[in-house]
Amino acid sequence: MEKCGIHLLVLSHVFQVGWLKRACEAGLARRLTAEAVVDVLQLARECDAPGLYLRCMKLLAKDFATVEQTEAWRFLQAHDPWLELEILQFLQDADLRQRRRRRKREEQGVYMELSEAMECLQHIFTEGCTDVGPFEQETRRSPCARFATCRGLQHLIRHFAACDLRRHRRSCPRCKRMWQLLRLHSSICDQADPCKVPLCTQFKLKSQQMGGKEEDGKWRLLAKKVAAARVMSSLAKRKRVEQLHESFAWSL
Repeated sequence: MEKCGIHLLVLSHVFQVGWLKRACEAGLARRLTAEAVVDVLQLARECDAPGLYLRCMKLLAKDFATVEQTEAWRFLQAHDPWLELEILQFLQDADLRQRRRRRKREEQGVYMELSEAMECLQHIFTEGCTDVGPFEQETRRSPCARFATCRGLQHLIRHFAACDLRRHRRSCPRCKRMWQLLRLHSSICDQADPCKVPLCTQFKLKSQQMGGKEEDGKWRLLAKKVAAARVMSSLAKRKRVEQLHESFAWSL
């Protein structure tokens, strides 16, 4: 296959020997190199081998800097501009897909952080943590499981309660961040009883009065995305626990 794979692919395509053609495609795909990928791509295109064609395109996208230096690429540029355009379009589409995936991962990371912040906010004002908690109960002495997030929120809450800029009706970025977190909590909170998180009831009443205006709609959309991130996180944790149980059972 290493020496005659290309010839066998052409013959199997001409004489319509399906099993041999599939075997040749698989063999050539396993042996693809940056130096030969352009030639194999042209062959896959002529022999109607979509699987091999896609493998060639993926290798081109992965190592295009090396492929550009080959004699085969320079020959392609000089004699087949349509295939060159097709390859460049594929590379552009692949780059756009990669950027979209990266942006989606980054957005998902932000929603996960906000979801954890919402859980910590509820925990601080209902159970209390090391520095901040309800008036009727003592603060905890030992840190909680999400102390890295809780500690930052507690510092933000203490600043929000004592900020001189806010008292003088001047803009404070830290107070604005706390205000946004409280607003987001009210959009997620579904408690029927009065919520212990500050301003939750007031924000809910204001939302009802706004009656679905654009600004309120943006908060509801953000709340849905944060809630979805929380569900995805819980499902992922459950799956990891199940996998650990299965591996432990197999070890026994």
